[in-house]
Amino acid sequence: MKVTVVGAGAVGASCAEYIAIKDFASEVVILDIKEGLAEGKAMDLMQTASLNGFDTKITGSTSDYSKTAGSDIAVITSGIPRKPGMTREELIGINAGIVKDVATNLVKHSPDVILIVVSNPMDTMTYLTHKVSGLPEHRIIGMGGALDSARFKYRLAEALEAPISDVDGMVIGGHSDTGMLPLTRLATRNSVPVSEFLSEERLEQVKEDTKVGGATLTKLLGTSAWYAPGAAVSALVQAIACDQKKMFPCSVKLNGEYGLKDICIGAPVLIGRNGIEKIVEIELDEKEKQKLSESAEGVRKTNALLEA
Repeated sequence: MKVTVVGAGAVGASCAEYIAIKDFASEVVILDIKEGLAEGKAMDLMQTASLNGFDTKITGSTSDYSKTAGSDIAVITSGIPRKPGMTREELIGINAGIVKDVATNLVKHSPDVILIVVSNPMDTMTYLTHKVSGLPEHRIIGMGGALDSARFKYRLAEALEAPISDVDGMVIGGHSDTGMLPLTRLATRNSVPVSEFLSEERLEQVKEDTKVGGATLTKLLGTSAWYAPGAAVSALVQAIACDQKKMFPCSVKLNGEYGLKDICIGAPVLIGRNGIEKIVEIELDEKEKQKLSESAEGVRKTNALLEA
């Protein structure tokens, strides 16, 4: 199992670290355009192998895509990160060109690869990858929902004063501060609806805190977060590599599911060795359907900027 991570910044390096520590991949290749950065991070990570008990081989490369040849899975983290006050959508001009070039080069050297898109605006970058890569739809996955759901569960556990292992919940919709749809109605604590424990007002606060989860961290850190995004990516990569058939909300190309077509947006999917094994349609109430429709309109507006 060979995994490539394109982008050796904080998110890319965290992806590589978590994948290596879980020890399910034989090789992880880190690639970056900055001279020596990927090689340095790979060497630094390899020097943790005896301490962390993994045998995954980690190598770095400066812009040499031939080193990525034969990758089973590739993660695209390339692009500029958010700065305080920026929306994910504001990154589209620069990041679209980068993602297009990266996806094309990855597929050229690994025609059977499964691509995981992390670069923002993530839903639009996933849609762009469908347009330029020529890969089957089930082999292109946008990462956002897995991260948003982890942030949702963190906020739920905080509100419940419960261990996070007690909590389950999911975020669908667009990976944006306004487009996310945390499904509070379906969230549970050990199978008991969280509404049994939390007031409507407190649940609304959880929802809003979840939606601005990335912006909150960007304000505190001065740039995008990296630990949780890296962990979310590694969970997706492991689900593919180990054929877990695990359910995650991911940005997926819809063809009529949820009443939406020709759009990539967060929906629950089963992830296994083929990538997206199945899109899961859950029953939404009228308010949730309306919110998802509004979220889709926001994503379409950003998609339209690709043509600008």
